Formats: sequence, C-alpha cells, structure tokens
Amino acid sequence: MNHPVELRWTRLRPDASLPQPATAQAAGLDLSAAMDSPIRLEPGAIAAIPCGFAMALPAGYEAQVRARSGLALKHGISIPNAPGTIDADYRGEVKVPLINLGPEVFVVEPGMRVAQMVIAAVPKVEIIETESLDETDRGHGGFGSTGLQTP
Repeated sequence: MNHPVELRWTRLRPDASLPQPATAQAAGLDLSAAMDSPIRLEPGAIAAIPCGFAMALPAGYEAQVRARSGLALKHGISIPNAPGTIDADYRGEVKVPLINLGPEVFVVEPGMRVAQMVIAAVPKVEIIETESLDETDRGHGGFGSTGLQTP
C-alpha cells in the first residue's frame, strides 16, 4: 500500500497554482506557469517557466519534472533534460525548462499547465570501489548492442 508523502509548499506569487493530479489515478502532479505575461517560444528556443512556488520534499525523495504528453504530441513542447530532478534540499522557486521542438512559435500563457511532477523515492547508495566487476552476458556492449527485435 502506498503511504502519502508530505509535500510542503509555499506560494511565492498570489497566482501560483497548487501542484495537483489531473485525475484520481494520475502519477504526476500538474505544474502551471505563474508569470505576469506570456512567454513566446520560437522553434528551437528554451525558456525557464516559473511556477510561482517553492517546496520542501522529505529527505530520501526527489521530484521528477516531465513533459505533458498533450503539449509534446500537439506542439512539440518538451523538457530538454527530461526528466529533470528537483532534489529534496532545494528551496528555490520551481521552474520548468521548456524547449520548443515543433515547427511553429508556441506561447506559454500565465496559468497554463506546462509539465508534470512525479515524486519518487531515492535509495541511499553506498559507493564501493573494486578491482573488477562481475561478468554478464552483455559485457561491454553499449548503445544498440542488443540489436533490433524482429517478429
């Protein structure tokens, strides 16, 4: 059973929207733009879209910022570092870097839902230096090394 994770947030602008799921079973919380005027994204342009709030995640969690599928499919709007990570110790304004991969200008309007944020657990990792690694069938095979699957 999933237990709720406490996400504390503080409004930095009066027009900031609470991050919230669009539906009861949505994995992501929608993030909305909070700015005084529209931002034009020319094809190929990148802009940091302010959301107007700061937040505090509990230790051991991150927020993954992801593109909204509708904006990506209809307009080519994506996240250049997808998924972006917001660490639990960050307390600045949440901003979403958007890139326009589409052929036309895209205008981000104040209040527009621009991305989604998924809260994920981050395991504590113990780094161990060693002289050698265990062998696997894949070995050193990298990009494309497993080939294409055909029916």
